[in-house]
Amino acid sequence: MNSNNFSIGIFDSGVGGTSIWKEISTLLPNENTIYLSDSKNAPYGEKTKEQIIQLSIKNTEFLLQQNCKIIVVACNTATTNSIQVLREKYNVPFIGIEPAIKPAALKTITKIIGILATKGTLNSELFEKTSNSIKKQITIKETVGKGLVELIESGKLDSKEMTSLLSSYLIPMINKKVDCLVLGCTHYPYLIPQIRKIVGDKIQIIDSGEAVAKQTKTILENNQLLNLNTKEGKHQFYINKNKNVLERLLSCNANIKIEIKEKNFKSLQKQC
Repeated sequence: MNSNNFSIGIFDSGVGGTSIWKEISTLLPNENTIYLSDSKNAPYGEKTKEQIIQLSIKNTEFLLQQNCKIIVVACNTATTNSIQVLREKYNVPFIGIEPAIKPAALKTITKIIGILATKGTLNSELFEKTSNSIKKQITIKETVGKGLVELIESGKLDSKEMTSLLSSYLIPMINKKVDCLVLGCTHYPYLIPQIRKIVGDKIQIIDSGEAVAKQTKTILENNQLLNLNTKEGKHQFYINKNKNVLERLLSCNANIKIEIKEKNFKSLQKQC
């Protein structure tokens, strides 16, 4: 079988990385994808670096067993803590994702940007290196979004609890004159409607989804791995906990078929 027809592998600590999958599948509609949601171990942001690396290795090896031709680490915490190890260990292209603080630094007028992310991302060496490169010109207000991933993974996206928690994180940023808000977790784009109600229209909300999709296309082109098939791609979703949440997030994409797969992963297969 031609390796160009193999799937793009995508993994996240949970369902949040589907925000990245949507951008990739929109930009590259002919590509096949396999998405792995490690919801059982979410959130990665509360784990040690060694734990994050081991989970990322496990996820990568699962996707490689499915003959994935490229792997997108659709998790800020996994990227900032483990992608260097993954690139050294495996002979396959990797696409990472990290908070878009550099684009925010170019857009801010007040020179004050906020970042909402997990503890694991904010404490990582990669994030520290990136933020230090702009701190002389820009003030960064960092906030750990503790509890947000757990609520999303529990299906409480639009709950009063979510609104209250978001308000406690965002209102102090507003008071500090932040004019750009960087979403440093792939779960957080699903919170944009609630965030917008709290911060209003004067604060730009920035995430990395579109940029990751464009980079995925570039890497596929550079490695001559683009799927030249003119048919729309096939998409598989694996989750090891609470498949109902994943189903709801994908509900706008019709014809999802559920079946049980080996390795204790529940597979949601979707023919686009």
